Amino acid sequence: MNRRNFLRSTAALGALALAAPVSFAQGQITILGSVPSLSFPFFVHMLNQIKVEAEAESVSLIESDGQNSAPKQTGDVEAAIVQGVNAIVISPLDVNALAPAVEQAIQAGIPVVTIDRRVDGVEGILAHVGADNVKGGEAQAEAIMAALPAGAKIFHLQGQPGAGPAIDRNQGVHNILDGKDQYQIIFEQTANFNRAEALSVTEAGLAANGKPDVIVCANDDMALGAIEACAAAGYTDVLIYGFDALPEALVAVRDGALAGTVEQFPGEQSRTAVRIAVAYARDKTEPSERLVLLTPVVIGKDNLDKAERIGETS
Repeated sequence: MNRRNFLRSTAALGALALAAPVSFAQGQITILGSVPSLSFPFFVHMLNQIKVEAEAESVSLIESDGQNSAPKQTGDVEAAIVQGVNAIVISPLDVNALAPAVEQAIQAGIPVVTIDRRVDGVEGILAHVGADNVKGGEAQAEAIMAALPAGAKIFHLQGQPGAGPAIDRNQGVHNILDGKDQYQIIFEQTANFNRAEALSVTEAGLAANGKPDVIVCANDDMALGAIEACAAAGYTDVLIYGFDALPEALVAVRDGALAGTVEQFPGEQSRTAVRIAVAYARDKTEPSERLVLLTPVVIGKDNLDKAERIGETS
């Protein structure tokens, strides 16, 4: 590490240590759990499940909120390297922007397990645990075709550019719908996984293109924003599909406001990633698989009981 990076890391260390103090007891395993932003309910759940598994494994956890900022999340990783953590479990904000920090950790001999979102172009990552987001996007498209076999006019709200899930879910939707003339994507734009932005993007799409038959969204926050926009326009019969199976989205599915959402089992992802990281940190146990991809399923009214967080709905 050069002097400039060391100084930056040391500064970040102070901020991180104040946010999440840890003790380095003799023989105590300490891991960093880092998510892109706790402003998203999905990542709040993910970090909570990382914490649950860390407690079950009797390891110390440093919690990192990337605050939707690649420099912030990078600084947290660099600080953890300086602290000498035993392993890192990270859902990177961006597939490319976090690559240097992850590579730096690996070069320092710290095992890294990525979760939900991947990092591109870095050798030596211990494992990646996530959902098969391409299959998730394909499942959304197949649900649209099953609901509307005669065809549909579709709005497509994409996720944050550069985020692995956004890239893969977009690919999945297009894998199924491209080349099928009866299914026309008449409006396609990113809303950055953000509810308020999805509301305004959907309003713009409705103003420019009129009422669609379907709005397919790369996460539930955007789907909930699209619901608001359609309700305000009086279009309550538009089929809207989300992704993530958040409790609020499951309630919307139950009540008929949302046609469906995709369950990708983030709790299971989180717990699996921690188990892999801790096993290697303890005794160099290699994972049986370096790529663990859970198969997403579309949750509708008929299978709400399959949702991981159905117990959190009221």
